[in-house]
Amino acid sequence: MKGWVGKILRVDLTTKKIKEEILDPKVAKDYIGGRGLGIYYLNKEIDPGTDPFSPQNIIIMATGPLTGTGAPTGARYMVMTKSPLTGAITCSNAGGRFPTEMKRSGYDAIVLSGRAAEPLYLYIDQGTAQLRSAVHLWGQDTHATTDTLLQETDPKARVACIGPAGEKLVLFAAIMNDRDRAAGRSGVGAVMGSKNLKAIVVKGKGSVQLADPDGFKAFNKDILNKYKEAVAKTPLGLTVNGTAGVVVATQNFGVLPTKNWQLGTFEGWQEIQGESLSKKFLVKNKACYACPIACGRVTRVTEPGFEGEGEGPEYETVYAMGSNCMIDNLAAITKANYICNELGLDTITMGATVACAMELVDRGYLSEDDIGRPLKWGDGEALVALTRMTGNREGFGDLLAEGSYRLAERYGHPELAIVSKKQEFPGYEPRGAQAMGLAYATSPIGGSHMRGDPAYFELFGVPEFMDRLQWKGKGIVTKAFQDISAIIDAAGLCIFFSIRNLASKDLGVAPVGILKYLNMATGVNYTLEELQKAGERIITAERLFLNKAGFDRKDDSLPTRLTEKPMPEGPSKGMVCHIDEMLDEYYQARGWTPNGIPTPELLEKLGLHQ
Repeated sequence: MKGWVGKILRVDLTTKKIKEEILDPKVAKDYIGGRGLGIYYLNKEIDPGTDPFSPQNIIIMATGPLTGTGAPTGARYMVMTKSPLTGAITCSNAGGRFPTEMKRSGYDAIVLSGRAAEPLYLYIDQGTAQLRSAVHLWGQDTHATTDTLLQETDPKARVACIGPAGEKLVLFAAIMNDRDRAAGRSGVGAVMGSKNLKAIVVKGKGSVQLADPDGFKAFNKDILNKYKEAVAKTPLGLTVNGTAGVVVATQNFGVLPTKNWQLGTFEGWQEIQGESLSKKFLVKNKACYACPIACGRVTRVTEPGFEGEGEGPEYETVYAMGSNCMIDNLAAITKANYICNELGLDTITMGATVACAMELVDRGYLSEDDIGRPLKWGDGEALVALTRMTGNREGFGDLLAEGSYRLAERYGHPELAIVSKKQEFPGYEPRGAQAMGLAYATSPIGGSHMRGDPAYFELFGVPEFMDRLQWKGKGIVTKAFQDISAIIDAAGLCIFFSIRNLASKDLGVAPVGILKYLNMATGVNYTLEELQKAGERIITAERLFLNKAGFDRKDDSLPTRLTEKPMPEGPSKGMVCHIDEMLDEYYQARGWTPNGIPTPELLEKLGLHQ
């Protein structure tokens, strides 16, 4: 095989048996890789009703055929399992250098099953894998763990690990690779912790074999030259101010979630935007492997009480820990972000859960005696303290560790948790960006924008602007964005470059550039129709898993705050999100029943017949 390595590594943590198997070429073509391989193995090998923390649950870490090839932003991998936060699947995606090294170590995917009797880590060195004791690492944060493992193995290796949050089964614990890159959402780190697996260390060699290396190189050069020419004329905001630069757009459109989603604009927005981060704390940009964008931020804070150094914060962190908590202290937000990276926490759910707690206190449903300290809107010191307590499950942090839905439900007001399928939303208010609401509700992992991001056309005009306040027609375009996002995730690419530079406006967000890259890398000669069908197959396969786990239309929902209470102020004033109308159109476009079940005809078309 070309593009793909052609091998899967299976690790049974209960028996400590490790074996290789050949990747079926038909499965590779039909599911591409990454996210596609993840759902293929989940559907094949576990009961969707499985307890996420049972030994019967599996974790799939999978690269794509473009990971490590040198294709721009070809540096991603997916972590998929059954989520302890939502009960649905996870599609946690991360970049950095670990994914390329993992692929070069000899495998397209690693399938982890069982549960170890004591803490272990997996070391893969150029195609040879072994399990080693991690007893001495248990309790260490992700940075200390990474440093220790590089000393024990090879200083040029790459590490993905969990921190105390994963060990203590915080429901939104992350897996951190390359120190500060997060496979963050839905509790993948907690599942890894439940298996007593502390880390995976990979060391590879050589390069990924391509079917048409000369053609690939020429096409790659052409794409990068066009990108550089465009950036020379208009510098890319992601390079200049990182993802935190998005604050300007969401504030201007009135879709910057504020005060636990009660408002869409934040008075202190200028203090937390990307330009402020660059001026105050930026040390340097940092790029993932083969990335021309370099949106990563290496930052340093010297402000007393919030000192630290690391990467971030990203836009989603700035919204969740900033405007959503009414906090305009960027030093406090950045410090809480560092703590999340070190303890292994998803910053979105962390910030949103603190915001939910703030509203519970504000409305008198939760007392400061229950928390053990004062808690009010805008309290940056409380954010930092509660983040640390959550990662260690100390005091009130033990309740925060369950996420906002369970916290709000415990105190009798689940409507104050802004979630879908119990997962907290990223930072785009769907009352002012209608398709974003549909994307949150229908995401296979619960509230998420990275499984299909209509903000590109509603807020950023890619491939062209659509009326953000109009809900008619949004079901069709949301389906299209979700399908291409599945292809991007499966191929091993980053959405930041792919949507803007590899999709065709004339064909309605068609992955024409990705098609060329995949065909020259793999030699399988996809047609555009076959590639688009692969994206639809991945989405539908994920839906089958969810249906079998008990999810249907009732779970494709949004909080009543967003569907019944009009936005009180700002550019989106008076709007609610019209989720029911969009769902009807979306299900019809997908070929699902009005209750959100794929039809037999669709399953036959996609080769997913039961």
